Amino acid sequence: MRAITVSEPGAPEQIQWTEVETPSPAAGEVLVKTIAVGVNRADLLQRQGQYPPPKGISDVMGLEATGTVVEIGEGAEGVAVGDEVVCLLAGGGYAEYFVVPAGQCVPVPQGVDVVSAAQLMEVAATVVSNMDGVHLTGGETFLVHGGSGGIGGFAIQYAKALGCTVLTTAGSEKKLEHCREIGADVAIDYHDDWVAAVKEATGRRGADVILDVMGAKYLELNVDALATEGRLVIIGMQGGVKGTLNIGKLLSKRGVVTATSLRFRPVEEKVAICRRVAEIVWPMVADGRIKLAPETRIPLAEARRAHELLGSGENLGKIILVA
Repeated sequence: MRAITVSEPGAPEQIQWTEVETPSPAAGEVLVKTIAVGVNRADLLQRQGQYPPPKGISDVMGLEATGTVVEIGEGAEGVAVGDEVVCLLAGGGYAEYFVVPAGQCVPVPQGVDVVSAAQLMEVAATVVSNMDGVHLTGGETFLVHGGSGGIGGFAIQYAKALGCTVLTTAGSEKKLEHCREIGADVAIDYHDDWVAAVKEATGRRGADVILDVMGAKYLELNVDALATEGRLVIIGMQGGVKGTLNIGKLLSKRGVVTATSLRFRPVEEKVAICRRVAEIVWPMVADGRIKLAPETRIPLAEARRAHELLGSGENLGKIILVA
């Protein structure tokens, strides 16, 4: 088969479309013929050598994909040859075929094109598992950074569906307007003093829950923006990996800071998360409470172009590689 490989860590120019060995499903796994693959920030980090796959996982990029099951490994249950599935991966999606634990495959949501469905699993699993972890509930104030991206756009709609007041940040008027259109109550330009804007919008109270993709750059600012007993969830490192934190301020707010990575969780946890997504998110997609992000489709063999676009910061919504 052919797959996207990286000759050495670095710029998008290191991406190649090459011949590699087709994987075989181990016990509990299935082999899937790729239809489409979602492109994520984590893929850019992996290409740069900053986010290697877990031990024993393919070094081919790709954390979410759709495809057709073509082979069943010993003991794999819940799927059959010929099924079209949406899959959560630890790696391997940027290829003509990939293997995945059978429990990390779920049916395509009702009414959704199988290519478009490739934008859903990573963002849904990330947001739902993290919001379950901090018990986000209706009536709370929720802030997500990067509202015009895949994670942010999904999180806005998911929190709104739960009955939260939703605040977000983005970097241009076009992106801010998109955030408002999909449900954000307050959309803030991150070039401005967004902490002050959050406090103004909440009557100086702050946000109960913050979902952050920036990491170090926003660490102290996020604590400033937290409400008393607020919860900060860090899921990205776009703003660096080493930051400073005013422990006194966090103590005074009785705040909680957590950081999670979906990729390195045990298979059993991922299976449970996938089931949860299919149970609660797929109905929201089917009835329109969660709308698909605007998408840019690029051929899988041209993944270099997809990485250049995502890295430029100019993209709105989700980039999908089509096999």
